[in-house]
Amino acid sequence: MFKRTKSPAVEEQSAPTKPGGKGRPTPTRKEAEAAAKARARVPRDKRELQRQQRELRSESSRKIRQGMKAGDEKYFLPRDKGRVRRFIRDYVDARFSIVEMVIPLMIAGLVLGYTGQSALVQASSIVLLATVLFVITDMFVLRFRLRRELRRRFPDESLKGTTYYALTRSMQMKFMRLPKARVKIGQALPEDYDR
Repeated sequence: MFKRTKSPAVEEQSAPTKPGGKGRPTPTRKEAEAAAKARARVPRDKRELQRQQRELRSESSRKIRQGMKAGDEKYFLPRDKGRVRRFIRDYVDARFSIVEMVIPLMIAGLVLGYTGQSALVQASSIVLLATVLFVITDMFVLRFRLRRELRRRFPDESLKGTTYYALTRSMQMKFMRLPKARVKIGQALPEDYDR
């Protein structure tokens, strides 16, 4: 006669959650149709069309950025895809580079240069020159060691563009690199990059 119902608190506890679930309830048919109509609605004027296109572009670029930060290879740019490029990123990220210190050294050199004292101005020019020489030397060392390692690990792969890719990545500060670094400085790299 009377149907026994569970309280909402009991239903929440008894409903199992999937570990990879979407985290929200499935929309009703009415909600889904309303959302589809809103997406398919034809803009009334040029300004509204531009606003819709801007929203779509910003949503798409936000998804791509999040995917790149998460390390999902389907969101990577074509230049970042593949096992060779993955190895290059890990190789560059695992080594300490003088480029990590360029900005502080440049700021120190500029501050010393603006003091007006001749001894400090000379010290400033020496610091700036030494920084440039260290960066160039570091780039040559990176290129030769990386090419040797690439030939050893990937003998059948084309090495075209790998030097440029490695140098451009090494010239960026580590926290600014995209895709994000997966290894720490000094960490040993795996032998197998086929996965």
